[in-house]
Amino acid sequence: MCGITGYAGYKEAAPVLLDALKKLEYRGYDSAGIAVLAAQPLENSPSGNRLFVRKAKGPLSVLSERLSHETVAGTLGIGHTRWATHGEPSDVNSHPHTDVSGRIAVVHNGIIENYARLKEWLQARDVVFLSDTDTEVIAHLINYYYKPESGGGLLGAVLETLKRLEGSYALAVVSSDFPDRLIAARKDSPLIVGLGQGENLIASDVTALLAHTREVCFLEDREVAVLYRDHVDLFTGQGEKIIRAPTHVDWDVEAAEKGGYAHFMLKEIHEQAKALADTLRPRLKETTTGRDISLDEIKLGDNWAAAPRVVITACGTAWHAAMVGKYAFEHFARLPVEVDIASEYRYRNPVTNPDDLFIVISQSGETADTLAAMRLAKKSGARILAVTNVVGSTLAREADLSLYTWAGPEIAVASTKAFTTQLMCIYLLALKLGKLRSRITDADYARYLKALAKIPEQAAAVLAKQELIQKFAARHFNKGKVFFMGRQFDYAVSLESALKLKEISYTHSEAFAAGELKHGPIALVDTNTLVVAIATQTALFDKIASNIREVTSRGAASLVITWEGESAFAAIADEVFTIPKTEDCLSPLLSIIPAQLFAYYCAVQRGNDPDKPRNLAKSVTVE
Repeated sequence: MCGITGYAGYKEAAPVLLDALKKLEYRGYDSAGIAVLAAQPLENSPSGNRLFVRKAKGPLSVLSERLSHETVAGTLGIGHTRWATHGEPSDVNSHPHTDVSGRIAVVHNGIIENYARLKEWLQARDVVFLSDTDTEVIAHLINYYYKPESGGGLLGAVLETLKRLEGSYALAVVSSDFPDRLIAARKDSPLIVGLGQGENLIASDVTALLAHTREVCFLEDREVAVLYRDHVDLFTGQGEKIIRAPTHVDWDVEAAEKGGYAHFMLKEIHEQAKALADTLRPRLKETTTGRDISLDEIKLGDNWAAAPRVVITACGTAWHAAMVGKYAFEHFARLPVEVDIASEYRYRNPVTNPDDLFIVISQSGETADTLAAMRLAKKSGARILAVTNVVGSTLAREADLSLYTWAGPEIAVASTKAFTTQLMCIYLLALKLGKLRSRITDADYARYLKALAKIPEQAAAVLAKQELIQKFAARHFNKGKVFFMGRQFDYAVSLESALKLKEISYTHSEAFAAGELKHGPIALVDTNTLVVAIATQTALFDKIASNIREVTSRGAASLVITWEGESAFAAIADEVFTIPKTEDCLSPLLSIIPAQLFAYYCAVQRGNDPDKPRNLAKSVTVE
């Protein structure tokens, strides 16, 4: 949930840390803080302590304003932006946390599950706690194990501390006794080391490193890194040295900036045409017999095609992509599909068949519940295929195979281009399996691939009409209730549409299969209700038209998202927004875009920051 960073180099650390935290603020914005090893002992520090710590409740701008009135010279430090889990947002609960001597500082992302026992143990040894956080126990434990006379030094104290921690962590530690190094470690929370020239860094996300280097090392679980200005040492949790070649990251620095858009979310909505093309075109090959899908990167062959069942697990937006996947695999490959919310899958006693095609979906590749579900399935013998956006993420490393979405960095908390590129990967998989299983004719296969090839330019055409959605949002942003409904593929898109609206506009919104309208939801419909009907399943137009009449007759306003040239809803809906015609089964790739725009403009009309919705963080890396 939180974001951490660290710097050891030749530049002033404070500006580097603040810049990195700005790129990580999407991971949490309850508070922020830094700790820098100052070049000289601090004022009023006769003991020679050089650890300069500043932290503040609120967005990063509050901390930046405080630091603008102070000067600290130092080239090594750590930083943190917080999404509160233990202890309410406050100056005191903000990170970094220090030990009783004030010479050791720690920043942490994750949850220490046994912190209460550790805190009680430390208090029995006269340690006084200042905060309500679980993280403070780490600083005090490191101080407890720090025995200069033993020769273990700071690294030894950190290794001993890690042995006692239960739960998840990505953490960074500095000490005024060791002004030339910082120590970082991870377990079940992402942490990346950036390798520069005369400088080395850590961050929770690669986007925070790109201004300095594109050479990175992804820390594995229970690994420790010691960063110096001129080199980095990697260790196991037992202190054994590790040698690992770095990974080169191709993402452009500008890809993580707003590029003139008012918000990252709007920028990322508009990037969908390119992201869809980037995800599709390398995998859509021209052959002597026509187009074909090439998935050589995952070697999808007969052994996968023989799977008796597809199981997909994910959380949030990725789960909605999985719901589209259910319809797609059944439609194209004629395979039974089970879709599970990852947080449910991990706690029930699922039936796992080693021959199943087990798919896990996560934008970040670090979603805690999804990782746990994958590990449970893998322990049962399942073969894992990961669909993720982040090369080198935990999900990608632990899965048997990985299919990348190539969406580029996604900064806004509310996911947009990650969703549509996940859908593109799912369609490619489903179509390829349908072909391998001989469940789809050559003519239909060619027709669907031709339609897929047009999707990026059709997405651009939808985006070109954004002003129509903006005007509609301006008229209806203050509705008390918004319901999304649809059938089959449109129902899956309705789920994601409702989530987008509630995430960023804080409007009460729900989604339901349109056929369920009379089974309860219609009781909530009144004049303060907006109903958005997604209608792209042509064979069911009469059914959805009947549902629209049922809600408008009870005073609800209505918007229909349907095909260009379609007149079935013109006389019964208050507004019709049309999208370019494609195959009905491919409609989610386009129909979600106006719903994303509607959510965005409703949030802006309500005065909300769509990039930083309250109580939410981009990557849910803790349970």
